[in-house]
Amino acid sequence: MRPSTPLTGIHHISAMTGDAQKNVDFYTRLLGMRAVKKTVNQDAVDVYHMFYADGDGSAGTDLTFFAFPGIARNRAGSGEINQIILRVKSNASISYWQDRFRQFGVSFGPVTELAGHQLLPFEDFEGQRLALMSDEGGNVPSAPGRPWEHSTVPAEHQIVGLGAVSITTGRPENTLRMLTEIMGFEIIADEQGPEHPDHRILLLQIHEGGPNALMVVHVRPDLQLARNGGGGVHHVSFRTPNHEVFTEWNQYLASQGVRVTEEIDRFYFMAMYFREPGGVLYEISTDGPGFATDESRETMGQQLALPPAFAPYRAQIEPQLRPLDTSFARVTTEYGEPVPAEVTA
Repeated sequence: MRPSTPLTGIHHISAMTGDAQKNVDFYTRLLGMRAVKKTVNQDAVDVYHMFYADGDGSAGTDLTFFAFPGIARNRAGSGEINQIILRVKSNASISYWQDRFRQFGVSFGPVTELAGHQLLPFEDFEGQRLALMSDEGGNVPSAPGRPWEHSTVPAEHQIVGLGAVSITTGRPENTLRMLTEIMGFEIIADEQGPEHPDHRILLLQIHEGGPNALMVVHVRPDLQLARNGGGGVHHVSFRTPNHEVFTEWNQYLASQGVRVTEEIDRFYFMAMYFREPGGVLYEISTDGPGFATDESRETMGQQLALPPAFAPYRAQIEPQLRPLDTSFARVTTEYGEPVPAEVTA
């Protein structure tokens, strides 16, 4: 039997970049997100793992990047996360971001709609496919994250969380069975897609729905398999409120024949991983203990943080990493303006 406490939304989404400093500058200085943690990939400690979120580093607001220098670009296809959808508070913010993207030469598309919410698609410097979704116009049971007081973006227009995630599958029956029968998603829309006779676009929700609890599934059996790389997404993680519920989900997935990993302690949250039949990597995480566990709220994200299991090896780990400036002096400077030489990495 599925655990009585459902998955409550999206915990974080982890993507890939080939240039850590450009990534920091785009997501902090242009998008105004807070770098809440600069650490390493715990499975490859010579690689940075950057976490961007709201002012508090809240679960459900967290977009992360693994930085592999010079990694080949992502090849789009089936079996991948095809768009990261970020959350803003209002339709006025959508207009604000159109103007800001024009100002800084960011590629963006026309405003569309998702579940009654305005949606503005755009891309980062590596072609990462993103969108901004307004809270206005639809069901909004989940509270937004807290704006960051040092952001380059005014508080009323800041990105305040993860709105939705969009995936592509060539195995729709198996992908949808995993999402609905096992994970507890509900299909709320199913439409014919425009690109191909077999293309369908389904909208699903988890728990109470609305921003942070939506998934778009593109059915594309005509596409080749995606190849993950820079400008692509590695995985999406879903939320559980505490360790007890997290363990229930781990045991439940195993009982359903899902090849789920053991419980993994990432220090900032617990994690488990499994791959859905279409090829997308899923994770389930706990909401806590959070990013202020080893740093204060005021200073987190500026220095290299190593969880206790890795801290004794700092002298070996740090020389493997290229310098990366996440200081307030840099990330609170408007995008496109020169950074003072004394704080340049």
